[in-house]
Formats: sequence, structure tokens, C-alpha cells
Amino acid sequence: IGQDITGRIAQEREYSKLIDTANAPIFGVDIEGKVNVWNQCAVRLVGYSTEEVMGYSLVQKFITDDFKTAVQTVLDQALRGEETANFEFPLMTKAGARIEVLLNATTRRDEQGNVIGVVGIGQDITGRIAQEREYSKLIDTANAPIFGVDIEGKVNVWNQCAVRLVGYSTEEVMGYSLVQKFITDDFKTAVQTVLDQALRGEETANFEFPLMTKAGARIEVLLNATTRRDEQGNVIGVVGIGQDITG
Repeated sequence: IGQDITGRIAQEREYSKLIDTANAPIFGVDIEGKVNVWNQCAVRLVGYSTEEVMGYSLVQKFITDDFKTAVQTVLDQALRGEETANFEFPLMTKAGARIEVLLNATTRRDEQGNVIGVVGIGQDITGRIAQEREYSKLIDTANAPIFGVDIEGKVNVWNQCAVRLVGYSTEEVMGYSLVQKFITDDFKTAVQTVLDQALRGEETANFEFPLMTKAGARIEVLLNATTRRDEQGNVIGVVGIGQDITG
């Protein structure tokens, strides 16, 4: 008993062509974790040809040792139908360079719905991470106290000038509420309002408020509160550049 699969084969060829010519690195593995998809963008990014990667273990051959377990976990989850979005991990290029990739891992199924592997659509974020590190270095060494909070108001930026001014080390402030732990009671509401406004995109310039140092002294700070956003424009927190005006 025959079945006409001409249409299905044509569709699969079109699907393969779209993957191969896509402007993003796309790779896939079978249920054993062996590479069975490796498009032209992946070739250009990583340096290995399709022939050099097909049938090899993605994790064992191309993932740095410090990320082997994490990447294997993502693949195992996808093989169970649990997909992962925006997973960051490093790949080693043929030339021995380490590149950072942002990955969406999707379960691959056959026509009957059986899991047959995982396909990953990636994005090279090596440049972005280098830029973020440079940004962090500039903030940390700036000659002004700079601090930041996430959308919950918890400290996630605290530069060296802030350390010297307030007396608390970075480790002592990270993850704590800026308002509850470091702002005097009489200014808690006002500072919280400035942060809430910045989280709505309403920035504030030249706002004066007091900070309590580790030694118990009260210092006066002039602050510019700026909304912090991710690449998609979503608000992820507030960064404040201050000036000690106590004297």
C-alpha cells in the first residue's frame, strides 16, 4: 500500500533550505546529542564546515568544559519537551576563540509527534557581552558614586566611588533594598517615588537626598536617576549617578 509523499518531501527540502540560508546560526542534534543540523551561518560563525560537525557530540566537541553540564541539561530538557529561551553559553570556534551565544532550544518532532531531537536558533552576543563588560568597567572606575537597582529596588550596581563614599563594600550591598537599608527614614518615601518614576520612564535630575554611611554618618547626595533598559527597550532598573554635596 503506497502513500504519495511528494508534497512532504518538497516541504522538507524547503524547510532545510530556509534553515541553511537563515541569517542566524542554527544547529540541531538527534536524541543522542549528535549534530544533524548545522547551517551556513553556523559555519561562518564557528568555522567548522557541515562535514566536520555532522555526527559528532555537540556538547563534548564544541562546548567549553565549564558549560558542558549546563548545555547538556538544556538539551535533555528539550528532549523531554521542556523548551528553553534565551540561554547564554560559549562555543569554541575552529580557530580556538570563545564566542558567546544566546540560544532558543526547541524540541524537534516527527509527523507522529515523537521527539527526534533538538533544534537551536542562536545569536552571537560576543560583542554585546564585551560592550557590557566595558560599560561595567567604566562605571566601576568612574570618579562619581554610581549605583543601580533592579525593578524590585534591590541594589545591582555599586561602584568603587560609592564604596569609598558610603563605606559599604559591593558584597555588603548587592541584593539589598536601597531604600530600606541605606536611606534615612525621613527620605524613604521621596527616594522610593523617584525610583518608581524612573521605572516608568520618568527620569529625575538633581534630586537631593541623604545616605547613611557604614560609620553612621549622614551624607548629602545630588542624584540623576536614569531609566535602565535592555536591548528590547524593556525597563530593567534604574541607575543613579551621584555627587557628594555634604561639604
